[in-house]
Amino acid sequence: MFGFSELALILLVIFVIVGVKKLPELTRSAGKAARIFKSEKAALKEDGRGDGAAAGSARAGEPGAGRAGRRIVTGVIVDRDRPPTGS
Repeated sequence: MFGFSELALILLVIFVIVGVKKLPELTRSAGKAARIFKSEKAALKEDGRGDGAAAGSARAGEPGAGRAGRRIVTGVIVDRDRPPTGS
């Protein structure tokens, strides 16, 4: 990940590009976005759809229903060099 020196350099570049006058507005909007994200995440957890379960959970009665986010997909394996046969 990033070390302290890289992070300091990135912050310095942001200071120069954005300017000192716009920085408080930028941090305020980032804080608002973080609060909105946190509240939406809490709402999804409250609905029971949090932690990846909304991304494709299996329905009850299907194989793999106990495993959130996993589905069994049936199909035909096709070789790239040959077109599929008409089955």
